[in-house]
Amino acid sequence: MKLIFVRHGESTGNAGLPSFDLARIALTELGHIQARAVAEGWQVPPDLIATSPFLRTQQTAAPTQARFPQAPSTVLPMQEFTYLEPSRWSGSTREQRLPFIQAYWRLADPMHCDGPGAESYAALLDRIQATLRQLAALPDGALVYAFGHGQFMQALRLTLLFPHWSAQEQMRCFWPFNEMHPILNTARIEIERQAQSWRVVAPPGAFDAASLWRGPTAGWAA
Repeated sequence: MKLIFVRHGESTGNAGLPSFDLARIALTELGHIQARAVAEGWQVPPDLIATSPFLRTQQTAAPTQARFPQAPSTVLPMQEFTYLEPSRWSGSTREQRLPFIQAYWRLADPMHCDGPGAESYAALLDRIQATLRQLAALPDGALVYAFGHGQFMQALRLTLLFPHWSAQEQMRCFWPFNEMHPILNTARIEIERQAQSWRVVAPPGAFDAASLWRGPTAGWAA
């Protein structure tokens, strides 16, 4: 089985505009152009098209769904990681949230939940496992195009690349890894399942664990 995860196109939040309902953040005009380019670039029809419950992934997937109308679609629990309490930040920009974003990642506590509507890093990892379990039920040769979010995809990639890390170790390395290997709008990561095991498809040595481990707060940036 092969999964190709695609980050959504540029959203209004990515463009620096205020965010209100996190699930309803929409694509910008550029984001829609990027979504059409994704659809035009596929070479093989998929067996399944998956999105998160959030609007921006569904808008990004729409041109691909139009190109492959025979492919079934589904919604999986791979919405973006919401680690700040949404009610306190409705109408804010990322720049306004930045000090609190930095404080959250410095804490590096996978069990910490900021308040109602937020989730812990441990809960994010549980959602990743739930998503993989649902996808594992597909036939062995299935091809899936999954439209997701940057932090969800990055945590998924870290989980598969470094399965021996604890959740706290993963949090400590999340932002150094994200700086070195960012997932930009409409960027892709490829995952394969063989012999009941998932792996990231990447050249040997592409991801160096030793260069990431620089202590609990060194080297990361929100």
